[in-house]
Amino acid sequence: MRPSVDKLKALGLNLPIFPTTSVGSFPKPDYIKKARAKREKGEISAKDLLQLEERATREWIEFQEKIGVDVLVDGEMYRGDMVAYFAEELKGFSGGSFVRSYGNRYYRKPVITGQVVWEKPMTVEWWKKAQAMTKKPMKGMLTGPYTIMDWCFNEYYKDREATCMALAQVIRKEVEALIDAGAKIIQVDEPACSVRPSELPLVIKSMNVVTQGLPAYFVTHICYGDFGKIYPEMTEIPVENFDLEMSNSENNLLDCFRSRSFPKDLTAGIVDVHNHELESQEVLGARLRQILEVVPAEQLWIDPDCGLKTRTVEEAKQKLEATVRAAQALRKSYSN
Repeated sequence: MRPSVDKLKALGLNLPIFPTTSVGSFPKPDYIKKARAKREKGEISAKDLLQLEERATREWIEFQEKIGVDVLVDGEMYRGDMVAYFAEELKGFSGGSFVRSYGNRYYRKPVITGQVVWEKPMTVEWWKKAQAMTKKPMKGMLTGPYTIMDWCFNEYYKDREATCMALAQVIRKEVEALIDAGAKIIQVDEPACSVRPSELPLVIKSMNVVTQGLPAYFVTHICYGDFGKIYPEMTEIPVENFDLEMSNSENNLLDCFRSRSFPKDLTAGIVDVHNHELESQEVLGARLRQILEVVPAEQLWIDPDCGLKTRTVEEAKQKLEATVRAAQALRKSYSN
């Protein structure tokens, strides 16, 4: 039995074969967007906005339960950018100017101007609220130290390694706080880790600080990189599960896995979230069968290939539902 299976059982998590989940973010309903604009103008209170964020969180949790998702996320209704949110919550950052992410999407790139300090939990209260809305496991959702370092300007630490390791210490404190609150599955996103293959050892070193010796099942999400340059060394990142896009590249990651078998659990992103197309069940089934030629069934989890926040609410629901239907059909075929 794989260590990851032992860890899930030790945590009291009995998941079905081919567990379904999502990467984390869902699109915000129009009433949240309007409320945020009003809040910036001082037209509504912080409490008013909070109540609407809680409403949207509940709606997304109810939808996930309705369609049969196995491991839920809160949808990040209270967050904007995945790095700026944490920069706003940690001491040592100042707000920066907007930079282009991709297409017509921009984010405010934070600046590290002093020692980075964790003063209080950043995500725990939201995790507790979300977990109280369901009996299914709710993932804790964090951005990893390497990605925060890479997507910020640094004006304080001597180099990239010192910056990354300082951030690793504060992200570990948030992980510990999530575990103390009851979180059993924690995802630490590192989408930047494939950008500089020479720095993969730093990704591994910093994630070791984040996860070592802690009683949780850890996932990392990595997307849209040249994995051929970091595989199989990337599997040394100390997590139990890698959440990787498969659909956008037409499963070409399997070429890496054929050369050296994938040793950990894989959450395969089978639905492309960066276009408006809704793939058919035939297409999704074919993708899954192709993956199973290389990855053992007991290692496979299934989700969309990245956060769904770039889609409309209706598109996001359709894509997530299609993902779950494909997983359930596969599960049924394995039980017969």
